[in-house]
Amino acid sequence: MLKRTCTCGDTRKENAGEEIVLSGWINTYRDQGKGLVFIDLRDRYGLTQVVFDAEDTTPEVMEIGASLRREDVISVKGIVRIREGKPNAKLTTGDIELVAKEIEVVNRTAKLPILPDDHDADKIGEEHRLKYRYIDLRRPKMQEILKLRHKITQFTRNFFADNDFLEIETPLLITPTPEGARDFIVPSRHQSGQWYALPQSPQIFKQILMVAGCDKYLQICKCLRDEDPRADRQAEFTQIDLEMSFVDQDDILEIMSEFASRLYKEVGGIDLGELPQMSWKDAMDNYGSDRPDIRFDLQLRDVTELASKTEFKVFKDAIDSGGTVKAMRVPGGADKLSRKKTDALAEVAKTYGAGGLPTVKYQGGEFLTGVAKFVTPIKDELVEALGLEDGDIVMFGIGSYRVACTALGEVRLALAKDLELIPTGAFRGLWIVDFPMFDWNEDAGRWVSEHHPFTAPLESQIDILESDPGNCVSSGYDLVINGAEVGGGSIRIHNPKIQAKVFGLLGLSSEETEEKFGFLLNALRFGAPPHGGVAFGLDRLVMMMIGTDNIRDVIAFPKTQTGADLMCEAPGEADPKQLDELGIIMREPEAATEAK
Repeated sequence: MLKRTCTCGDTRKENAGEEIVLSGWINTYRDQGKGLVFIDLRDRYGLTQVVFDAEDTTPEVMEIGASLRREDVISVKGIVRIREGKPNAKLTTGDIELVAKEIEVVNRTAKLPILPDDHDADKIGEEHRLKYRYIDLRRPKMQEILKLRHKITQFTRNFFADNDFLEIETPLLITPTPEGARDFIVPSRHQSGQWYALPQSPQIFKQILMVAGCDKYLQICKCLRDEDPRADRQAEFTQIDLEMSFVDQDDILEIMSEFASRLYKEVGGIDLGELPQMSWKDAMDNYGSDRPDIRFDLQLRDVTELASKTEFKVFKDAIDSGGTVKAMRVPGGADKLSRKKTDALAEVAKTYGAGGLPTVKYQGGEFLTGVAKFVTPIKDELVEALGLEDGDIVMFGIGSYRVACTALGEVRLALAKDLELIPTGAFRGLWIVDFPMFDWNEDAGRWVSEHHPFTAPLESQIDILESDPGNCVSSGYDLVINGAEVGGGSIRIHNPKIQAKVFGLLGLSSEETEEKFGFLLNALRFGAPPHGGVAFGLDRLVMMMIGTDNIRDVIAFPKTQTGADLMCEAPGEADPKQLDELGIIMREPEAATEAK
């Protein structure tokens, strides 16, 4: 057996004359005839050109060399020599080549269903690439992604170890708790009729670790949520999870800002600059989102008071029902936006709950088209409030406060793409703070947590927690970069009485609270310190650094949109014997539907 002495990315012209052994996959094969064969041998470190020259090697080696095909695995011993002619500037090994003297075919490949080429990847359906993921992962781009992911986790561990954090594992088989998404559940063989849940996050356990005196905790962990996957979500994802005791919000944001800034700079070569704080209210008011993209300056303005002076029924109906009217100035929009584009933007607004997207042009000192006749009575005030200039367009978001803000905020993002307002390669981040403690869910008819039920209210808000929950402000915070939430957390509730009150506000009875969260409340009763933490989405961090919108690009073995693993053919059927041991009886889908 030929034992590898160096990698395919190591050798330089300084190594000319040395005998080395390389091992890897055949990336390209070129038979030039006249006893001359070239291959590019590949491993994860790079490519090296190998030459089979009848004048410099044996007939046996030439015969094997002539039989090779792409993706065969070989080991080859030879002499390094300087390339004749022009070097290949695209390769770090482009100055040299290896003249083969001895070869071992480790494994020949079957007929390839796909080729591991970056330039062909987009031509191959994603499902086909996922089915043959072990070939797809050989692509240089995928190798770089895996390497970047490793660098992020390595940096994370080193950074927090230097700050005295302990890396502690928490259980994967836990009791089901309502955290928002559906749990994946696992039946217990020993306790018939009982079920475990797979963790949506280590939230409760990391809080209990604070009660246990482990005042700085880190875990890079798998989290599982049985929800429909999207381009930026997977049912199974990885989280950088952190918790600290005897801290306040400023302490946490300080160390996490340092972590994020250094991570992006040292691993991604990206300068985030300062990470300022912005309240949730300011983010919604000015950007129409609690994860604002601040790389471009297109802002919303509240014009509810001005709109109330018009006779426009759409304005009046919204205002009379306690709603809001937001406006956004689009500089030069009259020349940049066609009717077709504004109609498409109106559909965006409708998707987020608005009835439409009333629009006017401002030209020659007058409002034109759209709802011009309705807003002309407030023309001078609107021009001053929005700073309008000739050729601008004004778009209105109308509805409840959240609908008006969110709908126009999404239009803002769509406009940024259409008008190319986002500078190429720009990165801007900020912390969103002072989230509402609760949001009213009309469908459920109850309050729901804006973050999660363990988030503490600001100390100044405890007095109104029960009397005015809709206006209670929490200690939650999110790190937003380029309009995407990459991390979030809060100061936690460490007082069991306040925690019980929050559970009650969320509609849990005392019995339900004790059944689902009794172990947490008990822990809080035994000397819980003030504590708080944050969790960063590892997959999201990698996505952002490489510039992809598809989370499946950054996970070695991802699931499809339907939660299937095409390579392993999971999920699959269970062995009837296992089902019998667990006391599980399967019903046909039709029977299950009829039983509902």
